[in-house]
Amino acid sequence: MFIYGETSKSKMHVAGLLPFTPPADAPSDYLRRMIDDARRQEIQAPWNRKLAYPRLQFSPLHSWVVDEDFDFDYHVRRSALASPGDERELGILVSRLHSNPLDLTRPPWELHVIEALEGGRFALYAKVHHALVDGYSAMRTLARSLSTDPQTRDPRLFFNFPPPSRERRAGAAGDAASSNPVTATLRALAGVGSAVTGGVGSAVDLTSALVNTQIRRDGDNVKISGSVSAPHSILNARISRNRRFATQQYDFDRLKKLSSQHGSTINDVALAILGGGLRKFLLDFDKLPERSLVAFLPVNVRPKGDEGGGNAVGAILAPMGSDIEDPVERLDVITAATRAAKAQLQSMSPTAILAYSAALLAPAGGQIAGAVTGVQPPWPHTFNLCVSNVPGPREPLYFNGSRLEATYPVSIPIHGMALNITLQSYADTVNFGFVGCRDRLPHLQRLAVYTGEALSDLEAASEA
Repeated sequence: MFIYGETSKSKMHVAGLLPFTPPADAPSDYLRRMIDDARRQEIQAPWNRKLAYPRLQFSPLHSWVVDEDFDFDYHVRRSALASPGDERELGILVSRLHSNPLDLTRPPWELHVIEALEGGRFALYAKVHHALVDGYSAMRTLARSLSTDPQTRDPRLFFNFPPPSRERRAGAAGDAASSNPVTATLRALAGVGSAVTGGVGSAVDLTSALVNTQIRRDGDNVKISGSVSAPHSILNARISRNRRFATQQYDFDRLKKLSSQHGSTINDVALAILGGGLRKFLLDFDKLPERSLVAFLPVNVRPKGDEGGGNAVGAILAPMGSDIEDPVERLDVITAATRAAKAQLQSMSPTAILAYSAALLAPAGGQIAGAVTGVQPPWPHTFNLCVSNVPGPREPLYFNGSRLEATYPVSIPIHGMALNITLQSYADTVNFGFVGCRDRLPHLQRLAVYTGEALSDLEAASEA
């Protein structure tokens, strides 16, 4: 499906941006040595695999074969930022790299070692086609190349490690679909047929959920009512091939304090500041809809009595509060809406949860099909953007003695969804990765800045 969905404008690769601070004793040729050491190691599966018939995009059956002529220097590249090597310069380079498609005649991945960041730092930008690995496998493989010990010296990169084994608990609803919205999409779509054969209870759960999906305000209360429809916005346009990427990082404790003050989750606070940032960003273009923007949120939903192992995977819709000027009121509305939506999922069977998530994604699936066929579906949008929250490690990590500063996910915009935002917690920070269509959403870095202003506004209003 990811191969079928690949077009010149809608590219099905994901990436991660990882900035590092090298150890104090790093020699001047530290990065060259690291790359040379990795070159001498064996390239492990699946990183040495390519499509058997890459030019037959719509073949009914694709398979992977070993690339006998693997070109290390094609896949691992060095780049350097122009002075002053700050976050703006880094964002410009990553935007350009993420705009370029992967070569499907080769193993579909690239690693860019980016040098000359301020303060002698460097970054790794790893890009991989979603047909090769899912987010779960990629994150586990990456984690094996990192250590909690700053004294560990192991220059092997992620492609030097054999693939991690997958341990599935019998009856688990999924594994890491919530860690990547595209993976969640496919797994949810796979559940449609199961809902039909899953028994009367699943069908009743699904019907009830679909009837009661739209979340609206009624005075001080949040109620669930009829049809699903998000306002049309500039986020729901056809996209070009060009991408823009921006980042933002906040102390975890700032968001945690606000969540405790308002009885919200960290994710609710993140949605509230994103909603405030989007409000100001769209006002700049005089394109703010009268109704709130709606986000699609992949979530974990664990049934009562489930003691752990695997994930219960579902999806909900949530208002961004972009129609609300007051930051505290915006957070209260979002909190009530997400709480109601999660309660609704908790009352459903696992099969119905998957089918319900697929139903929410059906219009987006139509947009993907439209990217391939050139014919866009006539139905309204159920959401305007995707916001995904990926829990990360709470302890600092190191690669070959270099301290990992942040983890910024770089996801996939599609036709009809020109903006995708992913959050990832790491150590004592929360990292935001904004990726969008450069031509539909110019000056995307302003959204990251406005998100910071929205956080300050919420903090000030909460202390008033």
